[in-house]
Amino acid sequence: MELFTAMKERRSCRHYLPEAISEETIEKILEAATWAPSPLNTQPWEFIVITNKEVKEKIFDEANRCRVWALEESHWKWLDTYLVDFLKQAPVIIAVVGDPKKTGVDMFMEEGMVGYLSACSAAIQNMHLAAYSYGLGTLWFTLFDKKALRGILNIDAAKTPVALICLGKKASEPAAIPRKNVKDKTTYVR
Repeated sequence: MELFTAMKERRSCRHYLPEAISEETIEKILEAATWAPSPLNTQPWEFIVITNKEVKEKIFDEANRCRVWALEESHWKWLDTYLVDFLKQAPVIIAVVGDPKKTGVDMFMEEGMVGYLSACSAAIQNMHLAAYSYGLGTLWFTLFDKKALRGILNIDAAKTPVALICLGKKASEPAAIPRKNVKDKTTYVR
């Protein structure tokens, strides 16, 4: 698959078929994640692959609790109809966990400790593109409390749950969402 086509056509998926994803495919997607760049090649990511229904139910409950809380705090009406059922529906959820101790030299900078998050984000992008190349749908999900997710997944308190990636065969083709023109998002310093 041509890279620019994958970047342009990949969409966030919120409706999955119940079909299992092979461990071999999951491992290839995770291997693609590990090819991402990272500060000082620290590779600060770890992955937790979740297929257990009870654990997915706990993740769903936590996400739904956060959704309700965010609605109350923000009054954003869209949160009232935003359902997180895809967390139970997706055959696989991959938790991406970052290690702040592997952030790179930015740990000494005034606003440091972000390099590991950027590296994990690059790994996540690679996962999305690799999954798309296999004809699978993905969703980058962050509506959870980090402390609660650490408890659900037994994540070391010194590490950061960065995102949950839902993975599975698409039940329907997600609609294209418009993008802003690159010229509106770019400044040249010449």
